Amino acid sequence: MKNIEINNVNYEVVTDYNDAIDEEEIKEKLTDYFDDFDYIVGDWAYSKLRLKGFYKEDNKKVSKINNIKDLDNYLKNNCAYGCRYFVLLKK
Repeated sequence: MKNIEINNVNYEVVTDYNDAIDEEEIKEKLTDYFDDFDYIVGDWAYSKLRLKGFYKEDNKKVSKINNIKDLDNYLKNNCAYGCRYFVLLKK
């Protein structure tokens, strides 16, 4: 697996669908709000990057809306069909 460092945090690239990772754009969007999440999911719509944080199933902060096991539902219901997206796992 490929690893990247963004804002001094190491991430494992779990998925990079359709070459969605733009490290400079992610650096601009990735604020300290996302520090707590186990996963960062980014998707592109209308040339704009959207980010969402997810937790591992065993994280005490996990809920229905941020459980990584529901990623497929999130992509299907909240993202443009066939959009470019990526999944990063905090190391």
